[in-house]
Amino acid sequence: MLIANRGEIALRVIRACREVGVATVAVYSDADRGALHVLHADEAYRLGPAPAAESYLRGDLILDVARRTGADAIHPGYGFLSENAEFAEACAAAGVTFIGPPASAMRVLGSKTRARQAADAAGMPRVPGSVTGLADVAEAVRVAAGIGYPVMLKAAAGGGGKGMRAVSRAEDLAAAFTAASSEAERSFGSGEVYLEKLVERPRHIEIQLMADEHGSCVYLGERECSVQRRHQKVIEEAPSAVVGEDLRQRMGEAAVRLALSAGYVNAGTVEFLVDDKENFYFLEMNTRLQVEHPVTEMVTGLDLVHLQLRVAMGEPLPLTQKDVRLRGHAIECRIYAEDPENHFFPSPGLITRLIQPSGPGIREDCAVYEGWNVPLDYDPMLSKLVAFGETREQAIDRMLRALDEYVIGGIKTNIGLFRRILMDEDFRAARIDTGYLERLLAEPDAPVEEDVPEDVVALAAALFAASARRETAAVADLSEESRWAVAGRREGLRL
Repeated sequence: MLIANRGEIALRVIRACREVGVATVAVYSDADRGALHVLHADEAYRLGPAPAAESYLRGDLILDVARRTGADAIHPGYGFLSENAEFAEACAAAGVTFIGPPASAMRVLGSKTRARQAADAAGMPRVPGSVTGLADVAEAVRVAAGIGYPVMLKAAAGGGGKGMRAVSRAEDLAAAFTAASSEAERSFGSGEVYLEKLVERPRHIEIQLMADEHGSCVYLGERECSVQRRHQKVIEEAPSAVVGEDLRQRMGEAAVRLALSAGYVNAGTVEFLVDDKENFYFLEMNTRLQVEHPVTEMVTGLDLVHLQLRVAMGEPLPLTQKDVRLRGHAIECRIYAEDPENHFFPSPGLITRLIQPSGPGIREDCAVYEGWNVPLDYDPMLSKLVAFGETREQAIDRMLRALDEYVIGGIKTNIGLFRRILMDEDFRAARIDTGYLERLLAEPDAPVEEDVPEDVVALAAALFAASARRETAAVADLSEESRWAVAGRREGLRL
């Protein structure tokens, strides 16, 4: 198995393969030469320079490594090429199994606009808006006028909050359209965007699916993903505190109906917006394994990567819908190398100290280590910290304890922000929606939150990285005894 990804998800898949006796091949860019996924795989091969466009997004280079190593399957993880139908087709043409849905299903459901058409055909409720991508600003103006403001512009390809812009006034639509399309082009290679009515104060609830090649598809409960910053999920939970068995079944059956209509196979997630009257609206489908899959694993007792491998080998699902049981509660915090006190700027650099949490109910999916240099070139996520409890309250308290144990020296992280969220009365009472975190951040004692242009963020992060390199070089010139003294003083200040 070749893992066409990096970081914690690559390491997660490598571990699953080792458990079932499958040899693994890692690929890496120059920035990841010393990464944990490289060290843990049976074999590892360089793709190219650090930029993803020259390494992890080069399907031709990845398939060349598969050919040279004799790998007969590729797991794409999430991000990068995981939802690229052309890459899935190229794998099939090369005689390599793609661990994911067939390209045909990906084309129907992986594009946000085509998925909306499929949802309409399957009779699923969805948010009013354009069914296809917008041709230009003029069309965006016409659609927005028809459904009324506020509206949301969204990239037709990809996810992670990229290419999304909320627009409250007609005079702001043209600039937002240009910005969303440009960001989508940079992030996904497609500038196509669509427009829909902005549902105010909804919850973001998603349904995890698993389908096999024999026509079976099951839903594995829901995840609550409403705690978001700029449309990027920050905390995920399973199950949702407000979803009862009736709503779970209605959403789950609708998600299964959509997947079966498109001939879907393997792991996938259908995302919905849910209002306070338990009306739910189709949002999109992610045709891959999700970042937040660990919380579903914790409450179902299932290993989703193992299931992916079994399905890819042509086996039928080992369970039916009546076998799915939810137990307890799980919460996931995405630990990022960023500074909440400084506009959430990325914080690349050397990890000089690492003390990781453990104990009852704690799981961490992580791919960093003490001495690892966090690169500027990729998403700044360091790890996914998961807490499980018999109740939501116990899961929250365990997560707080784990966060208190967590020490990452040398760089800034968002650990402190999670403590603040988990101690907030509204969060503990599950009074949350997709605007909850923005409101919390707007409070007087919150970290500064402003709209900072992407080029400013990139420049600041590059300057920080250059400064860190100069500091490391200066320390390297000292005697061994002096290096320890300098490191000790630096740690004392940072910790």
